[in-house]
Amino acid sequence: MLLLKPNCECCDKDLPPESTEARMCSFECTFCSSCADTVLKGKCPNCNGELVRRPRRPANKLIEFPASTERVFKPDGCKSVA
Repeated sequence: MLLLKPNCECCDKDLPPESTEARMCSFECTFCSSCADTVLKGKCPNCNGELVRRPRRPANKLIEFPASTERVFKPDGCKSVA
């Protein structure tokens, strides 16, 4: 099951589970659409994988399968890609 991480790893913007702005790679690294499109140019700075829109979990499933609360913030890792 996908981890729905709560923030962008580059700018620390909040990305709640229902967000349409969340982007992720196949390793579940998570970024906001702004950082993914502009700073990262669609490539994950951790694995060089493609960043795609993160699927949204139905609200009724979040009760049983909640989103992650663990924040990951790596601003220096994102700067090196730019």
